[in-house]
Amino acid sequence: MKHHAWIGLVLAGIAGAANAQQQKIGAAPEASNMKLVGWNDLQARAAYQPTIHKQGNRYIAYIGHHGGTEDVPKPVNPLTGKPEDNGTSIVDVTDPAHPKYLHHIPGAAGTYEAGGAQMVRVCDGSQLPKGDKSAVYMLRTFGGAAHEIWNVADPANPRLLTRLDGLKDTHKSWWECDTGIAFLVSGAPDWRTRRMTQVYDLSDPVHPVKIRDFGLPGQEPGATGQVPTELHGPISTGPGGNRVYFGYGTNKGGVIQIVDRRKLLEGPKEPTPDNLRAPEVGRLLMSAWNGAHTTFPMPKMPIAEFANDKEGRTRDIVMIVDEAILNECNEPRQMIWFADVTIESRPTIISTWTVPEASGHFCERGGRFGSHSSNESMAPVFYEKVAFIAWFNAGVRAIDVRDPYHPKEIGYFIPAITDKTDKRCVKVDGKDRCKVAIQTNNVETDDRGYVYIVDRANTGMHILELEGAARQVAGLK
Repeated sequence: MKHHAWIGLVLAGIAGAANAQQQKIGAAPEASNMKLVGWNDLQARAAYQPTIHKQGNRYIAYIGHHGGTEDVPKPVNPLTGKPEDNGTSIVDVTDPAHPKYLHHIPGAAGTYEAGGAQMVRVCDGSQLPKGDKSAVYMLRTFGGAAHEIWNVADPANPRLLTRLDGLKDTHKSWWECDTGIAFLVSGAPDWRTRRMTQVYDLSDPVHPVKIRDFGLPGQEPGATGQVPTELHGPISTGPGGNRVYFGYGTNKGGVIQIVDRRKLLEGPKEPTPDNLRAPEVGRLLMSAWNGAHTTFPMPKMPIAEFANDKEGRTRDIVMIVDEAILNECNEPRQMIWFADVTIESRPTIISTWTVPEASGHFCERGGRFGSHSSNESMAPVFYEKVAFIAWFNAGVRAIDVRDPYHPKEIGYFIPAITDKTDKRCVKVDGKDRCKVAIQTNNVETDDRGYVYIVDRANTGMHILELEGAARQVAGLK
């Protein structure tokens, strides 16, 4: 082959690869070791948190939604024939190949995080210490103003039971079903930060009992000086693990706070600096360039490389997931970090992982590129073996975490866009430049091994499963 012809083929290949990265309606999804099982459009609503709950012989997906956008009309709920503010979708996923939309509960009016009902958790009344044994309770946010508790024993006919309101912001809460203790991400009006923690006893969801307010010293009422970065969300290991891992910040100035759960619940309640510091047993400060969206604990992990060591054969690990905020890579890379917190007073970052940008020319695709969240289920099917990370325009990534010092990707799935997928814009020379790309926002798994991803840009919920070598990592047949 002549030299100039070879050059021409290479250039054509490069151009073709770049063009292939621009997603098109009707194109096939991009995938490796993951396949699509089922899909629901979620009425073309911007989706945030999916929670998958086994209800008797059924599996029900409860999906929280962001508020809408200024230039997109309220979606019509086909079940009522009426336009409704984004809220909570309830979908029967017992047969994952044929998910059935059961109900939509409207949320707060408003756009983005000011509206909708983005967060959702679910507990059975039979498990809660003081719950109605016949009830199934759904805890959700209502815009930024309130937390609500609904009875969803009949998921097609939910009933509102309780509302905790008067707040200035809400977000990614955690609810222990075996104890009823809830760590509610809130914005108490007298606190100096947009988001902090209100700890409640919701063991009887109809009669909530507040335990205390909590946050970083400097956020409390009456403090002075610089306000520490706001809370994003906590994850508790319950009374057995006796730890709560709080993640502050999203894409900058992250703080991981390790808290003694018993001291948090039983210690002095007045939010003085000393009382706020008392339950803390460790703290990890992230770079000014990175935050802490999700702090997922993986305790007592056996490390094969250390199997013959006298000490340290098992390690307590926390997987930290940043949140990409800005479109088209207009910020430092947000990714995942693994911290060894075995010695809690000295947490140490031991590894990081990111999707290689060049593998899909993701900065050029439009929308956000970078990590956002991980699955949070601790069901044995995947726990401490495979983690799933929502990566916006790079879809969902399956990561082998059995050796957290050397995490590696074993699969991915990037959904195709639809005619409902919303655009994402950046300013160029003072004008909007808009592109359409998938924006995989959050991910969850169930105890059967299915993976549920939802899209921030109105593309719905995709139900996936692992294939090939990735199934072997998880121990699936």
